[in-house]
Amino acid sequence: MENEKNIKALYIIVNDGFAEGVLDIAREVGIRGATIMNARGEGFQHKSFMGITINSEKELIISITDGETAEKVMAAVKEKAGVDTPAHGICFMLAVESVAGINI
Repeated sequence: MENEKNIKALYIIVNDGFAEGVLDIAREVGIRGATIMNARGEGFQHKSFMGITINSEKELIISITDGETAEKVMAAVKEKAGVDTPAHGICFMLAVESVAGINI
């Protein structure tokens, strides 16, 4: 399949427990499916309690979609679940050269 449909891989990273709510936001603007994975954040600022470093649990949402829908999802996530919210959501997209097994 050629990249004539402007296919994107959309990645959304949120704090643990927020993936379902963010996925609801994404569905409202056109995402039809996604994969949610548990992850651990690793930033330059670590929280520690009594000398023990506390890991930052995250959830990663990945979806393959067209570029227009990806842009809409990114705007909605930024507005409703962005870095200034408890979800602390960030997102980015990458171009997909080809895809098999799904219809976009």
